[in-house]
Amino acid sequence: MICFSYSEYFSLFYSCCHHFRHATQSGGQTSASGSGVRRRYDGSFFILPQAEVLDPVVLVIKEGDETALQNMIQTGKNLAQPNKDGWLPLHEAAYYGQEGCLKLLHRSFPGTIDQRTLQEETALYLATNRGNIDCMRSLLQAGAEPDIANKVRETPLYKACERKNSEAVQVLLQYNADVNHRCNRGWTALHEAVARNDLEIIEFLLQGGAKIESANCYGITSLFVAAESGHLEALRFLAKYGADINTQASDKASALYEASKNGHEKIVEFLLSQGADANKTNKDGFLPIHVASKKGYYEIVKMLLPVTSRTRIKRSGISPLHLATECNHDDVLEELIDAGFDVNATLSFERSRLYEDRRTSVLYFAVFNNNVYTTELLLEAGADPNVDLINPLLISIRHGCLKTMKLLLDYGANINAYVASHPTTFPATVMFSMKYLVLLKYLMDMGCDANSCFTCSYGCGPHPPIDIRRDRYSDPAVNNDNKIVQFCEMVSTPEMSPWAGPIIDVLLDYVGNVQLCSRLKEEIDSYEDWSNIKVKAG
Repeated sequence: MICFSYSEYFSLFYSCCHHFRHATQSGGQTSASGSGVRRRYDGSFFILPQAEVLDPVVLVIKEGDETALQNMIQTGKNLAQPNKDGWLPLHEAAYYGQEGCLKLLHRSFPGTIDQRTLQEETALYLATNRGNIDCMRSLLQAGAEPDIANKVRETPLYKACERKNSEAVQVLLQYNADVNHRCNRGWTALHEAVARNDLEIIEFLLQGGAKIESANCYGITSLFVAAESGHLEALRFLAKYGADINTQASDKASALYEASKNGHEKIVEFLLSQGADANKTNKDGFLPIHVASKKGYYEIVKMLLPVTSRTRIKRSGISPLHLATECNHDDVLEELIDAGFDVNATLSFERSRLYEDRRTSVLYFAVFNNNVYTTELLLEAGADPNVDLINPLLISIRHGCLKTMKLLLDYGANINAYVASHPTTFPATVMFSMKYLVLLKYLMDMGCDANSCFTCSYGCGPHPPIDIRRDRYSDPAVNNDNKIVQFCEMVSTPEMSPWAGPIIDVLLDYVGNVQLCSRLKEEIDSYEDWSNIKVKAG
């Protein structure tokens, strides 16, 4: 956090306001040599950059004029009175790095040495933040408390680490600064030094008694920070000092998991060389190989393959194949297949229920993504196309991808697939292809059952009213009470009615002598252009 003197802000603001007020009082008439206020073409004013005007006390401190400052003190000027931001002249001296003025002010007002600003910053904190080493030493020698923190509980030592100022760190440690103090996030100076990958400061802190396994409010240790951030040098250093390679955060994510998630290949390689456990799961049951597969980090997946337990993967309820396929990482998928992963692995019930369509197979993910290459890769490796509640063939029909349909059918996909949770008297493949007549013809050519579409339990008798709702899987509709839906009910819904004639016309080419039920006849009779279909059926 960079700190600015309040006096600087106030003086500049006052100066600008003064010039603006002068311009407006004079009717806005300004000249190039005037106050510095200019009028735009639209009539508004803008202020040219002005010379900085500081409070007299701040000015003499900034310029290091000890004589003028001494005169102010002798004339009785109260320099122990803070401004409205809580800043004292002592703070200004520490901020500007004027050691002589600092010593003079301390001698005159010794009780102000640890006084804080409204942001709870001491003179020592300000001097550290600005890297004013001489002022730091003077304050510490005069008895300044080194561990007073600001509003977010950051001490001067923490700030020195943030600034990567190794000399400031050494000075503070010489005066017994608390090396294990925590900020409001639970971070210590060591966390901050590791985050900055500063080996010199890390060593000073460890020699000064820093606890290497100290964790922040999320359970993150300094080694975890190094792994997460990709700082290999800091990681090596901490490991040398005995930091726990298998450290885990509060969410059970290990350092190896975090490095794998962020794609830090060198970090993963080093952690594994030091014996990091690749079979520690996070709170969601995911292993490092899961997250590396999901992110598509091919080299990391290769490193994790030999040290990952297949039993642990099975216990997780999800295969890395699922994640690689879901995210279209074909190279990772190929590597996993070559390593012998089961292409017919299914999601556990708990994992499957997270998806509305209750998918389970790896193949389903490939078809759902309309990834023809992956679909073919999985089928060639032995993937079963008939595992899921909703057959992947139905999804390929929904996509209108003839190539994927052909692949699935060539490898044994059920051309007469049904959806168990949405029962119909005719194949769901017909239901899904009703609006795609080319695909419907293709399915019929491949042997799809068309006769079932004309088997109606009501025949020529009256049909009951249709009670339907829109369905998320099989547009357009199924019934509310989950009873078996007949073909005539489906095509007579408002969404499908305009398509009924052409659909029936296609299907009639693939059946023998069938009799249309009364509802299908009504649909055909509703359009004069469809009269030939009725003749065709007869």
